[in-house]
Amino acid sequence: MARRGILGLFRDADGAAEAVDWLRRSQFSSEEFEVLTGSPYPEGAFGEGHIKHRLFIFPFVGAALGFAVAILLNIGTQVSYPIVTGGKPILSLPPMTIITYEGTLLGAILFTVLGIVFESRLPSRLPKIYDPRISDGYIGVMVACPEERLNEVDRGLRQAGAVDVKWEPGAAAKI
Repeated sequence: MARRGILGLFRDADGAAEAVDWLRRSQFSSEEFEVLTGSPYPEGAFGEGHIKHRLFIFPFVGAALGFAVAILLNIGTQVSYPIVTGGKPILSLPPMTIITYEGTLLGAILFTVLGIVFESRLPSRLPKIYDPRISDGYIGVMVACPEERLNEVDRGLRQAGAVDVKWEPGAAAKI
């Protein structure tokens, strides 16, 4: 069952919201469609569900891993190459705190960047359809659906008020 993409273009937010409502009534999950817009709209303005993210977990995990690696690096280096200077202890806390602090921050930053890529759903699993009119103020509703439902989705988007409907290249011809 091959999945193809279809993009409906709307002039206003009401038509796009109506299209999203129609898609929900037609048993499409929120992973099967996406609203594209060049203008900022509040979350949920088109009737799409709230997207739960876990971005806040990534810096904590990264900081914990960075802390652990920094401590292991500090202890491992000082124990592997013991240099006793003036009777001072081999494991000294003041120099260890600086390296531990830097390692913790480095881990948090690296994992935050990975978290942003992951939570942004990159790369996208949806088809790659775009129209330059979206940047000019139109609102796009992109749907990934089985080939046998393409005509049904085309009719539904047009009934919701789509100005234009574009099919993914390679999709079955319109009937």
